[in-house]
Amino acid sequence: MNLIPELSKNKPTFRHATRGDAPLILEFIKNLAEYEKLLPEVTATPELLEYWLFDEPAAEVLFAVVEGKEVGFALYFSNFSTFLGKAGLYLEDLFVLPQYRGLGIGKALLAALARIVVERGYGRFEWACLEWNEPSINFYRSIGAVEMSDWRTYRLTGDALIKLAEEDNVSLTDDIEMLLDEAGYAAAISDVRHSHKEVFSRLKEGL
Repeated sequence: MNLIPELSKNKPTFRHATRGDAPLILEFIKNLAEYEKLLPEVTATPELLEYWLFDEPAAEVLFAVVEGKEVGFALYFSNFSTFLGKAGLYLEDLFVLPQYRGLGIGKALLAALARIVVERGYGRFEWACLEWNEPSINFYRSIGAVEMSDWRTYRLTGDALIKLAEEDNVSLTDDIEMLLDEAGYAAAISDVRHSHKEVFSRLKEGL
């Protein structure tokens, strides 16, 4: 017997999460983390989610609901494009319960988020996907999403984050070395340690 309702007869409705949903949100997060083989990395608690989603709202959560049951969720927040001069929507998490997959609920959630992007006048709708997740990659391509293959994502956390936060002064030498390195002038970096004046002169001449 098929215990899963057919989506054609039970199209999902959507609702935004409220404060009392923090435990349910965490349950979805853990389900997603387990699917992505990242469950040990989850340190979120209902209390943390309640604080950052409702007391100091840094993100929003949208549920897909079928026959009164939350069967999928999306957690998202606003970012900003300086090139467009507009805010955008960044999708952090998207998950549909396994027994409700193949019914178009994931696509319906994305469509609901796309409507939010349009209604708010945002310029972009972006998200990331693990490289091994071929089913999701193929699905995203099928709806017209474009892979940003020229970009890399960087993350600063833990001790490295604390160390940088404690930096109270970056020397002029470090600044120049960083600029030279980013510009591809690795050979000139050693000169920085000997003479700022010489480096500035060489930069003026275009090396």
